[in-house]
Amino acid sequence: MILPDEHTVLPCDAGELCRRVLDGAGRILLFGPPGTGKSTLAAGLARALVAGGRDCLAISADPGSPAFGLPGAVSLGRWQGGEWQVLRYEALCTLDAGRFRLPLIAAVQRLAASSGQGVLLIDAPGVTRGVAGAELLSGLVQAAVVDAVLVLGDAQRPPPLLQELQALDVAVWRVAASDQARSPGRLRRAAQRTRSWDRYLETAQDIELTLDGRPCLGTPPPASAAAWQGRQVGLLRRGATLAMGEVTALAGKGLRLRLPGGMETAAQADALLVRDAMRDARGRLSTAPAFVSEPMGRVQAGGADVPARPQMVGRVGSLQVELINGVFGDPLLHVRLGHRRRSLLFDLGEGARLSARLAHQVTDVFISHAHLDHIAGFLWLLRSRIGEYPPCRLYGPPGLARHVAGFLAGILWDRVEDWAPVFEVLELHGTTLRRYRLRAGEEGWTALGERAAADGVLLQETEFRVRAETLDHRHTRVLAYAFEPVCQLNVRKDRLQARGLSPGPWLGELKRRVLAQDLQARIHLPDGTWGRAAELGEALLLVSPPKRLVYATDLADTPENRRRLVALARHAHTFFCEAAFRQADVELARRHGHLTTRACGEIAAEAGVGRLVPFHFSRRYEDDASPLYEEIRVVYGRVIGL
Repeated sequence: MILPDEHTVLPCDAGELCRRVLDGAGRILLFGPPGTGKSTLAAGLARALVAGGRDCLAISADPGSPAFGLPGAVSLGRWQGGEWQVLRYEALCTLDAGRFRLPLIAAVQRLAASSGQGVLLIDAPGVTRGVAGAELLSGLVQAAVVDAVLVLGDAQRPPPLLQELQALDVAVWRVAASDQARSPGRLRRAAQRTRSWDRYLETAQDIELTLDGRPCLGTPPPASAAAWQGRQVGLLRRGATLAMGEVTALAGKGLRLRLPGGMETAAQADALLVRDAMRDARGRLSTAPAFVSEPMGRVQAGGADVPARPQMVGRVGSLQVELINGVFGDPLLHVRLGHRRRSLLFDLGEGARLSARLAHQVTDVFISHAHLDHIAGFLWLLRSRIGEYPPCRLYGPPGLARHVAGFLAGILWDRVEDWAPVFEVLELHGTTLRRYRLRAGEEGWTALGERAAADGVLLQETEFRVRAETLDHRHTRVLAYAFEPVCQLNVRKDRLQARGLSPGPWLGELKRRVLAQDLQARIHLPDGTWGRAAELGEALLLVSPPKRLVYATDLADTPENRRRLVALARHAHTFFCEAAFRQADVELARRHGHLTTRACGEIAAEAGVGRLVPFHFSRRYEDDASPLYEEIRVVYGRVIGL
């Protein structure tokens, strides 16, 4: 209920509010959007209360813009000596009060229960809209056992969440925001919390912490060194926060941390808390982008000569990806490299939906095997590349050169002259790539020799590599592929400035050396000194996690296939995997050497992939694909499809 009535607005005067509101109330929630002066009013109320002989405590409940305490945490403080003195804090390891409102409410409840006597002010986050705002409001009132709510805002407008405020079983007072209240803005808030975090870490020690035996709570990122660097972590003992630190590296089963208290504190921890607070490329404490945030969905496609069938279209990092023939048609995955007129294809099923212009931009085609539905589109590619184009590279299992030669031999090339398409075929034989050159109009092929393919690496470039794993498709060798971008390196400008170094070409050289793992290389710095790439990279560079794409189809459900594919797909961002048959048709799957829906989901779950795009469904289910997805979701939830 709103008292004395919803139209009465009190002035933002700490003394008057103490007399009218806080005289008999012990716990007050300050609620309102950003820029209304909640934190300033809390300090004013505390000053007035202490001057009147009353004890005053406060909970800073906005982890993104805390009035006191640590960013990424909820802090309890007492007003003493003209400022808030932190008594205790609860790590959240996030700056997003709206997304992680349940952990925030639970933290406020624990701190409020330990606050003891005196007036307790709860400085609420500025989340005042939608479901998140409504749940935070009611949750904080209940968690802190609030007596009254002060709603700060524009006196001429209705307060936010009016119905929710009216439904509260506590006194609610409207307070006019101070004329001097201003929202600090996103960049200023980021700078303020980063300074606060840096001050906290001034006494930190560099330690190594083993993860064995310590559960990792919250929403930890994938087990990738790049995804962990710069993460804020909380060290817990029996649920209580011991300290907070910052990850500098992930190495095997251990973390390197900057941690106040050092190993003495770390040794007491029985769990870690990790969410999404981390350093960004500029060294600011911010919210990490979700590892899997890019869109992916069904798009209707077709034309006068092509039957309509939904395609799967989306993004994987900087890649644009299209499952051209949908989940029931011939396998053909188009991968367009970001910011470049270059495309890769995974498998080469029917290509009628693709333009000839696209074929001109295809540089590499990765074929799983030569069954018709995986190679029928070669005729589209062949026809589209008649002209003065460089050779197109085709990768696949042993025998691919013979199959390609068969396509070429079946066509009369008497008038193609110098426009004959040229292909380089690379067959994976164990750890060796055998290379062949084939030109339309010429019989057979020319052997180009062999080269090593250690760890299955078929293509290695500065920005990415493609690896293959050999699987079994009922006595037929097939290849599964992983597209693996090189980690992106960003310069931490805050540390660059702290060292008094100006940007320049030397930073490009540093990045190249780090990417090439030439860590002992000497880098000439702008101040005339020299530094090692290893030390400079760790100090000045922030690594963005790579987003791997894995493609696998036509494989039998055998223990060895599972082992190999799980290893290839481990922690992939997006996993394209066949799920040809429903579980009820498992005998058909065994007979034809394919996966069932359950096997597909189990492999994705064991590999810990970010999301799964099942495809290559048997057309016997084309009238209703929903049972296929439902069976996969039983064992793996992050499925893209219906």
